Amino acid sequence: MSAKLRRNIPFISFILALLIVSGCVPARKYEELAERREDCESRNQELREENESLFTQNNELTNLRDQLEQQLEQLKKDTTETGVRQRRLQSNYDRLAKTYEILLDQNDRLMEGKELETSQILKQLQETQEDLQKREDELRRAVTQMEEKEKNLNALNDRLQQSANELSEKEQRVNELESIIARQDSTVQALRRSVSKALLGFEGQGLTVEIKNGKVYVSMEERLLFATGSTRVDPTGVSALNELAKVLEKNPDINILIEGHTDDVPFRPGSQIKDNWDLSVLRATSIVRILLDNSNINPQRLTVAGRGEHMPLDPAKTPEARQKNRRTEIILTPKLDSLFQIMEMYE
Repeated sequence: MSAKLRRNIPFISFILALLIVSGCVPARKYEELAERREDCESRNQELREENESLFTQNNELTNLRDQLEQQLEQLKKDTTETGVRQRRLQSNYDRLAKTYEILLDQNDRLMEGKELETSQILKQLQETQEDLQKREDELRRAVTQMEEKEKNLNALNDRLQQSANELSEKEQRVNELESIIARQDSTVQALRRSVSKALLGFEGQGLTVEIKNGKVYVSMEERLLFATGSTRVDPTGVSALNELAKVLEKNPDINILIEGHTDDVPFRPGSQIKDNWDLSVLRATSIVRILLDNSNINPQRLTVAGRGEHMPLDPAKTPEARQKNRRTEIILTPKLDSLFQIMEMYE
């Protein structure tokens, strides 16, 4: 309880006594006393709250004081330890300063006695630096050369890669060409077998079937097809050509070239046939008509040529050689469209 509250206790007691005897006090006086009582109670409440607040503040200040005292003790302790460390450091510093002075004195004496040695060391150092600079220049040149070589190597690698790609493309092209050629060879072989089988009955009568340069050559001597100097095909020749037409009709991918050949004996002046050129072409044309009349061969597959006497099998001037040269050759060639397309693709 605060001192202020204790001083107001007698007054409060007096008011209470007045209240006890208020039965004989006039109403006005009673009201005044009641008002004073209320004021006293209100004042008393304020004093009570003030007392509690002061009590709380007192506790807080007490705690703060205790904390400050603890901090003060810690500071005293830290100050003592700091003083000890400072004295220790001062002692170490003094020893180091003394050692430094000794070393400095020794260094001065060494410098006085080592001037020549120092000069030599500086000279060697300079020479070393010059040598180092020289080596650095050489290294820089070597690096430049290496970079240039690396650049050339990269360019060479690029060319090699390009060459490898081109080689790969060429290998692919070669493989495709070989595949097509193999198919063509297979086609030619099968065609030769078919033609030989169809014309088997005419072998020994001046007919041969062979493969040359990837083509099937059906060679018919004059005696199988024509009379001497004639362009009309004999019945035996017609039969042979009809059998051949059956085979050619079943092979629509085969181009057909009919070449007429003669010997070197000239025609007499005034003859209906002008010369051996004329005879060779007319005979080839006669064979074409027979092939077309007895089959459904597309005329676009057929080509007629007359060689006259200019491609003899035997250049001798004997009757046997001239008989051998009088012939008609039917040259069968597989279409090479796929081969040409691949070749154009890689050009």
